[in-house]
Amino acid sequence: MQPVTRALGRADYETVWRSMQAFTKARGQDTADELWFVEHPPVFTLGLAAKPEHVLDAGPIPVVRIDRGGQVTWHGPGQLVAYVLLDLRRAGVGVKELVRRLEQSVIDLLAGYGIRGERRAGMPGVYVAGAKIAAVGLRVSRGCSFHGIALNVDADLSAFARINPCGYPGLAATRLADLGVRDTINAVQQRWQATLLACLRAA
Repeated sequence: MQPVTRALGRADYETVWRSMQAFTKARGQDTADELWFVEHPPVFTLGLAAKPEHVLDAGPIPVVRIDRGGQVTWHGPGQLVAYVLLDLRRAGVGVKELVRRLEQSVIDLLAGYGIRGERRAGMPGVYVAGAKIAAVGLRVSRGCSFHGIALNVDADLSAFARINPCGYPGLAATRLADLGVRDTINAVQQRWQATLLACLRAA
């Protein structure tokens, strides 16, 4: 069964987070999986193991402690987030494999633009020439995933200087707009949706 895809536009982070929790808590064995694509107003989020000192200077940007894995990251306009609400038991997929498939969806998307994306050992996400373009953070509850993967399309990357991204001081960030991609965020979403669905269907 192919996941139901929803385009949420720009939506408040905490509202979407609570909706993911509620969806996951209420779902049953026959509930269809869903993919949510969304942009958020600016926010820093701290994962379960995140160290507050990795927020160097939040300034006017809210900081929210949440229930995903990983350290601190930023979400904001121009960054497209794909939230992946999957029944992993039904799909026969473990967390590490799901992370690999999410990363692969971005690597395949980048390849379609003629850009080489790659993984880095021990550092989940996707990188271009050493700079991070996509970050992964997941939560699994009752065998079902939520949260997902965030891709920098044409975001203002200056907010990353206010944190140690994913816990790494000085980790560089990049975006599609700096790599020659002129597509709108909606066009990127359509292309990414195709690669993401293909990767989730992969055996």
